[in-house]
Amino acid sequence: MTHVQKRVIAVVIAAMTALTGPAFAAGSSDGSSDEGTSAYAQAQAAIAAKDYAAAVPILTGLTRQKPRNADAWNLLGFSSRKLGDFDTAAAAYAKALSLDPAHLGALEYQGEMFVQLGQKAKARENLVRLQSLCDDCEEAEDLKAAIDAAG
Repeated sequence: MTHVQKRVIAVVIAAMTALTGPAFAAGSSDGSSDEGTSAYAQAQAAIAAKDYAAAVPILTGLTRQKPRNADAWNLLGFSSRKLGDFDTAAAAYAKALSLDPAHLGALEYQGEMFVQLGQKAKARENLVRLQSLCDDCEEAEDLKAAIDAAG
């Protein structure tokens, strides 16, 4: 994503926020998951439809509104990675993991990004962390499969 595209997204997010206000559940102010909110649900729907370009501005706005929401940072990393924006993905995963070092999804997706970037040693480190947290959970199995597929 170019600097101009990122700037356009930022302007669109600012305009949307000004027009609609925050889309968060009442009483949700601790930065925890916003899985029940409209913005989070919209982002998840865009991701399910593989419309990562639509998910990024929603998640960018969500992370600005709720900067301590590790789930939103993780999905921003995922969507950015799927669009090939590895710089944004890396920063988003790092933020998610700084907020929740045991975030299984962020560990898996960051590990998959490492595989894509040819950084298999880092991917294996994430796999070891996942296995120490959840042994053979889906996230660990998925990351192991990605590492194995990369050879």
